Amino acid sequence: MRTRNYSLPAALGGLLLVFWISPDLQVIAAGVAVFLFGMRMLEDGFKLAGSGMLERWLEKATRSKARALLFGVASTTLLQSSSLVSVITISFLSAGLISLAGGVGIVFGANIGTTTGAWLVAGLGLKVDIGAYAMPMLALSIVLVFQKSKPLHGIGLALGGLGFLFLGIQFMKDGFDAFQGQLDLTRFALPGLLGLVFYTLIGAAATVIMQSSHATLVLILTALASGQLTYDNALALAIGSNIGTTITAIIASLGANVQGMRLALAHLVFNVVTAVAALILIVPLRGAVDWISDALTIAPDDYALKLAVFHTLFNLLGLGLMLPGLDRLVAALVRILPEKLPDVSKPHFLNEAVDEFPQTFETALRREVQHLTDNALDLILQGLNLPSAAVFQSSDLAGTVRAHRAQLPVDYDDAYARRIKSLHEAILAFSSRIGDRHLAPDIAERVYELRDVAGEIVQAVKAVKHLRKNVLRYTTLSLGLTTELYDGLRTEVARIASEIHTLSRTDPEERSALWLDQERVQIEKDAHVTAQRIDGLIRDSVLTPGSATSFLNDSTYAYAAMRQLTNAARRCYIERDRAMAEVEKILTLEEEELHDPAAPDATGPRDAQDDSHHGDVTREA
Repeated sequence: MRTRNYSLPAALGGLLLVFWISPDLQVIAAGVAVFLFGMRMLEDGFKLAGSGMLERWLEKATRSKARALLFGVASTTLLQSSSLVSVITISFLSAGLISLAGGVGIVFGANIGTTTGAWLVAGLGLKVDIGAYAMPMLALSIVLVFQKSKPLHGIGLALGGLGFLFLGIQFMKDGFDAFQGQLDLTRFALPGLLGLVFYTLIGAAATVIMQSSHATLVLILTALASGQLTYDNALALAIGSNIGTTITAIIASLGANVQGMRLALAHLVFNVVTAVAALILIVPLRGAVDWISDALTIAPDDYALKLAVFHTLFNLLGLGLMLPGLDRLVAALVRILPEKLPDVSKPHFLNEAVDEFPQTFETALRREVQHLTDNALDLILQGLNLPSAAVFQSSDLAGTVRAHRAQLPVDYDDAYARRIKSLHEAILAFSSRIGDRHLAPDIAERVYELRDVAGEIVQAVKAVKHLRKNVLRYTTLSLGLTTELYDGLRTEVARIASEIHTLSRTDPEERSALWLDQERVQIEKDAHVTAQRIDGLIRDSVLTPGSATSFLNDSTYAYAAMRQLTNAARRCYIERDRAMAEVEKILTLEEEELHDPAAPDATGPRDAQDDSHHGDVTREA
């Protein structure tokens, strides 16, 4: 029997009933709603106006634990949303742009950064008519929102979000002030251990529902300032809000890979340990708050500011407890959530977590194309009866090719469907989402280029499939000249595969496009020389026209595969900065040289390597 979900109608009905019983609660509820809406606008505005700025900072911020920690503090202070910082960090971690230790450091810092919100509300928002500042902000923001410029549009959203934050705080403050005349909520206060546990759970639940510890803290502070909440219960609610804020990271990790799940677990561990420590040490912490408040000349009855002091103090306590054991925590996370043996037939990097931000979108797609390339190289070599491990470790490819004549047990069609076609479909589906992301033109262009690169790799695999039949016929046994010809093709394809494999394992800063251009020239030269040799063999009646035609067709497929692989490698692996690009633009060989094998400088230093890498076919021509 099919069950229905009545949670949404029940929630809406409950709110309407409460509003009917007490109209003043409408103002408080509206304040919470406006505050949450303002936070969403502020986040969206920063993403648009920043144009990837936060992402670029994050990528550089994890080079040391101290920098990661400071980035977490600074970014959360700026955005006033530890949840957004956690989601961005999970996205970057899932795409492989930052390390797990760096991500954990950012999350630790974000917990400290979130304390600034309490200071701003308690020190400013409850002291002045903050709603008066919201009106001009909203008026100015609407002008900017309608501008075509993305940065201006983003600034307008951010300004409007800040205005709504201020307006939401004012609504909550006014609502509690009005509500005070009707009902005194302090009658529901619970002293002692029971109150501590109960209100901690309430704080956690409220933050889970609103998915914003900032909203929960503002609600606590306004209720505390209006006398609707006792100081002791407010402290417990603040502790609970720290636990509840982990829900956003947990939800985000559900669509991430194992690295994202590890980070969400680290966030949960940090906040739970911090909350437990605060509950155990609540009495000395309260004493420390009183001492610090006296030192800062905070009035004894200014409980809102004292709550801000407490919130900062117990988060610093958590940092002091967890930071020394950060490396041990990372090691424990790896043990608890081990990396499963990857299924090469499934995408490794394309998941919901990397779909949110432009830089992770492009990086994840690039890495998946590289994963497709690895699968393709392995399958192409197997299709030529060459084990990839033997090829990649060989110092004498021609000898390695001659030594491998036994047919490898591979179903090429089945392997293509599982390892190539399925990945290609996932890449196409993922790249098609670009239409919904409104990415910058340069990023969109690179995404489309990566999609085309994936297509070239697939075509290379298909090309080898066409020549596999004759490879099996003429290379499993030594049949003289014909076997020699096909061994030459196998050697050339193996050389390209080996060099691309080496390129993929090279530090990106050390990669150069120059040798790939030389390879493109060499492929054209080899194709030309091979055709000339076949003509000579036909004239000398050493090779029949029928056999020659069959081999020339197969060589066409082989050289097509080599062209496609080198083109794909050039577009996928060579990541150049502008300065290097300008130098290589001057040095790169002109396209017409690719079609002139006789060009004197076409091969450059490549000729010096012929004896160790080049096949017998082209040498004997």
